[in-house]
Amino acid sequence: QHKMGKRSSLYRILTLVSAAAAVICAVYGCFVRAAGSGTAFFAVWLLIAVFFCCLAAAFWTGLWKKAPLALRRIFIAVVCAGLILFAGFQVCAVSHFDDDGGDDLDYIIVLGAQVYKSGPSSVLKYRLDKAAEYLAENSETVCIVSGGMGANEPEPEAVIMAEYLEKKGVTADRIIKEEKSETTAENISNSMKYINSDAAVGIVTNNFHVMRALQTAERQGLENAKGISAGSNKAYLPNNMLREFMAEIKFLIVR
Repeated sequence: QHKMGKRSSLYRILTLVSAAAAVICAVYGCFVRAAGSGTAFFAVWLLIAVFFCCLAAAFWTGLWKKAPLALRRIFIAVVCAGLILFAGFQVCAVSHFDDDGGDDLDYIIVLGAQVYKSGPSSVLKYRLDKAAEYLAENSETVCIVSGGMGANEPEPEAVIMAEYLEKKGVTADRIIKEEKSETTAENISNSMKYINSDAAVGIVTNNFHVMRALQTAERQGLENAKGISAGSNKAYLPNNMLREFMAEIKFLIVR
């Protein structure tokens, strides 16, 4: 009876923890949706909330105890493996959060992101502000702003990015506009057309994206590129890190 009581208490705790996780994920998903990032990734948080709801129900109703032991062990093993992979990715990604590219690069490539009629998105402003800071400190560096026009964008990202940098004091003769790219891989490959093969190049992007950007650059043949890490909104960092983790899995699988 003592063991049964302890087990019942454990399942009650697991039910409460799962239910709390479901609420947190659902609220955070709605928070991300309200930000208007231009993507539907917020739905992933809602799916995770549904997963935790189902888990809470399984603990509460006793369905978990009725499931075959082998099935429960497989489920736990898969979840643990996923958490270990996720933690490993976080460590690798965070190791690039302070990349500064070094001084006197020949070129920097600023990767595009969502733009609106009012100007660059918050994510893109971080990148452009970092680029403007680097260009102010390195007067010989040329900046390539890379980004095409998405279906929900008023102009090519590169055009709006260049306008933003010029307002920050960067002269037009130091800015090259690459207006056709739609992905990070295209940002890199299309920008390489403007770069000498022996040039020193930095890639400017948000801290959570630097690692994958450098991996992409290497795959595209820009093997010695340096990362230049721009900041990001800490409130949305969990969303961005989860999104990058899933993108990293796709990157490793799809060649």
